[in-house]
Amino acid sequence: MLGRMIEARHLRVLRAVTRTGSFSAAARELGCTQPAVSQQMKALEAAAGTPLLVRTGREMRPTEAGEALVRHATGILAGLTAAEEEVAALAGLRAGRVRLVSFPSGSSTLVPTAVAAMRAAHPGTRVSLVEAEPPRSVEMLRAGECEIALAFRYDPVPGEHVPAEDWEADDLVVRPLLTDRLVGLVPEGHPFADAAEVGIGTLAEEPWIAGCPRCRRHLVQVCEAAGFTPRIDFATDDYPAVVGLVGAGLGVAVLPELAVESVRPRGTRAVRVAPAVQREVVALTLPDLARVPAVAAMLDRLAAARG
Repeated sequence: MLGRMIEARHLRVLRAVTRTGSFSAAARELGCTQPAVSQQMKALEAAAGTPLLVRTGREMRPTEAGEALVRHATGILAGLTAAEEEVAALAGLRAGRVRLVSFPSGSSTLVPTAVAAMRAAHPGTRVSLVEAEPPRSVEMLRAGECEIALAFRYDPVPGEHVPAEDWEADDLVVRPLLTDRLVGLVPEGHPFADAAEVGIGTLAEEPWIAGCPRCRRHLVQVCEAAGFTPRIDFATDDYPAVVGLVGAGLGVAVLPELAVESVRPRGTRAVRVAPAVQREVVALTLPDLARVPAVAAMLDRLAAARG
């Protein structure tokens, strides 16, 4: 039996130290001082009655007891957040917050419409946004760093397995938002610029501009299924950079339609590719958080954002 009561703030500190590997890095993440982190860890170890951290070289690592406490901390903190937000919601959503994490093309297309509708309906609810690609966004949700994560997952390529690093949703509430088809992007004046549809195999000899690591991996799989390995000359997570490189005649690309909507595709033409390639875009949250009215209302706004 623990000697003293464990406080939620101590669990947040333990989780930050475990994630960052040091008191000073945890202090920067939490916006407090290194002595404050050290003091709270001492209080938590006193409450636990056993060491929770051990220094290995220049890094702090959790002991077996520390690992056990971190494992339980996510659920405990998510439950506390749910309780706090439900209480605030009793006043008719005049208070509360929803923290969103979204991938960039979702941030520029789905999120603005949804947040504007949420603010109009519930002006007292604070909505914030940070950007992260999945699976990092899903990790942030499970770590209690947000209430809703926007994520996407590509349809599997025949003969390929979904990699282990892709997110799994067995423990999450999944709200489907849309199916986002990928389109080819070629320079103006390209032989296929006016084509209604292009077989991806006909682009086998083209230089390619690829996107984020997950998108790049999927591009390679799709091309290999069509019988060739793409020659990737440029790789960038920045969609305007992809458009600029294609527009300059330096290669071709395949982008989600949401991404094309989020930039000005100057100097390029979008064409349909065959076979059709698409990704599923969803909003994810934890089961406890899904019952929080502010979170439920934000999920509804996201689902309606595409009209």
